[in-house]
Amino acid sequence: MMILNNMKKTVLCSALLAAFCISGTAQAAPVASNAIPSFTQEAEELARLPGGGWLTLDKHGLRLFNAAGQEQDHIAVRAKQLDTRIDGSKVLAVFLEADTQRPLPVSVDVQAGKLVKLAPFPVPTFSVEASCLYRDAQQLDHLFLIGKDGQAEQWVMQGEQRSLVRKLALPPHAKHCRVDDGAQRLLVSESNMGVWAYDAESEGMGKREVVALRKPYGQLDGGAGALAVLPGGVAVLDGKAGKLHLFAHQDGRWTAQPAQTVALNVRKGDSQLALDKDALLLRGKNGWQARPLKWTGKAETQAAVAIIAPQAQTEPMARQGDAADDPAIWLSRNPADARILGTNKKQGLLVYDLQGKQTQLLEVGRLNNVDVRQNIQLGGSKVDLAVATQRDDNSMMLFTINASGEVAEAGRFPTGLKSIYGMCLYQPAGGGVQAFINDKDGTFQQYSIGLEGGKFSATLLRSFKVATQPEGCVADDANARLFLGEETRGVWTTSADAARPDALTMVLPVGAHLTADVEGMAIYRKPGAKPDTGYLIVSSQGDSSYVVLDAQAPYKVRGRFKVGFNLPAGIDGTSETDGLDVTSANLGGAYAQGMLVIQDGYKRLPDGPQNFKYVAWGDVAKALKLE
Repeated sequence: MMILNNMKKTVLCSALLAAFCISGTAQAAPVASNAIPSFTQEAEELARLPGGGWLTLDKHGLRLFNAAGQEQDHIAVRAKQLDTRIDGSKVLAVFLEADTQRPLPVSVDVQAGKLVKLAPFPVPTFSVEASCLYRDAQQLDHLFLIGKDGQAEQWVMQGEQRSLVRKLALPPHAKHCRVDDGAQRLLVSESNMGVWAYDAESEGMGKREVVALRKPYGQLDGGAGALAVLPGGVAVLDGKAGKLHLFAHQDGRWTAQPAQTVALNVRKGDSQLALDKDALLLRGKNGWQARPLKWTGKAETQAAVAIIAPQAQTEPMARQGDAADDPAIWLSRNPADARILGTNKKQGLLVYDLQGKQTQLLEVGRLNNVDVRQNIQLGGSKVDLAVATQRDDNSMMLFTINASGEVAEAGRFPTGLKSIYGMCLYQPAGGGVQAFINDKDGTFQQYSIGLEGGKFSATLLRSFKVATQPEGCVADDANARLFLGEETRGVWTTSADAARPDALTMVLPVGAHLTADVEGMAIYRKPGAKPDTGYLIVSSQGDSSYVVLDAQAPYKVRGRFKVGFNLPAGIDGTSETDGLDVTSANLGGAYAQGMLVIQDGYKRLPDGPQNFKYVAWGDVAKALKLE
């Protein structure tokens, strides 16, 4: 695009604020005729393609032009709301069929000059006003649909599959939306109010930010119209006032440049906006015009992290909201009969098989954390035992597990704590079993569990305290070490031997690898392996990732991963994880190298109560190149 020759002033940007600018005059001068190809002037929406071609949407359909302006292909359709994503010479385009409002995806083969219709989305159940694409870190394409009354849906596509991910509540009267893929940010313009930013990533509740508001609350004169994503920012067209606004996002804040006057001559709803490399393309009543753009804002990106698909998921909780918390794995003589114990902190203890089917529910109250040890020598016999923290009465609850995997309540012991929280079990080399219980105030209690005459007992061995709120912990039985997490500070280690306590030593602080809150943790060690091997897995709740590090000093970080979609199986990823557990036992099939069980903070695909996801350890090992 040609830069205008009669620029009267240049708007300079502050380096502290994002260092970007757009050149222009108070009243836009005419653009040279070759700035925008003449064949695009009838287009109501358009997109520049790799190689210099164009994709246009007009009243008669979708048209594909090469760089020379030759029409190569055409789909006859009344449509609106065009958006695209580029993958090499292939482009994905999605638009709304005007009569049915059904989203229609099209594959654009730029080299062959062909438009290929893909499997459509279902006809929406509400009137759609705005739609836009999002390509996630797993390279899956999503589509947001927004209704006039604020109803909204997020869909994901893979091959011929179209799946509803979640429902959202977005601003009413939204006519435009765009997604910044790198920042995972959904931008929505509410015509009479302003522009809002939301989390595009489907996992989690998401947050809302104000980008720009109408006067007197912000910079917009007439309201918010069409949007174009810029690297590290967004362009907003205020068609009613004939102004163009630029906003940069830096250090968690949105900053604005002075508005630029544009001659759109538009009626309500006529204005459009598109980005073409170093120019913004604006459509008004008299067609398209180009505004040369000088923008030095930097694109926002998410740190690269391995994404692993889950193999299975449990049936959802019977309670809505924040219910599921912590899992534990029980192994059977027949690997296929293993059981997953999971706490529901609104109901009790649930038991699942390896397919995720619920086999038991013990309605024993608000259980928080649970752990399992097997083949414990107690009272002259061997028992399999699960222990959980009970938040209703601040007690420690015991459960036995028989050879068939059936769980039964076996005892309840008061702790004297005011706000009981997390726990983990420790099986000393000398025999028996011990429990570490913690309180939200940082207090830890260590109990020895006994069995005599068919009755269990709990004897307090020691108490100690950390500075801030803990929860997750795991005992390394082979090395008599305890790993514990302070939610906002990091992972510590200390002796698990009550008779030989030592000082807390920092293992991994919150920072580069670990984002608060620090939550669940577990140790993976191959069967028969030496005590100086193995990995510690920690839930980094703040960024919905999982850190894998050596379970022995110097505690080298081996990598991070996230759990993403398994669309063929209809399973979503995980987010805001509380508890997790791992086993190295060969459970067959995908779990030949073991299994990781992870609590999912938000059930998607579609929305539902929380549950637990099953991940094959072999997939983790492969992704992170673990031994």
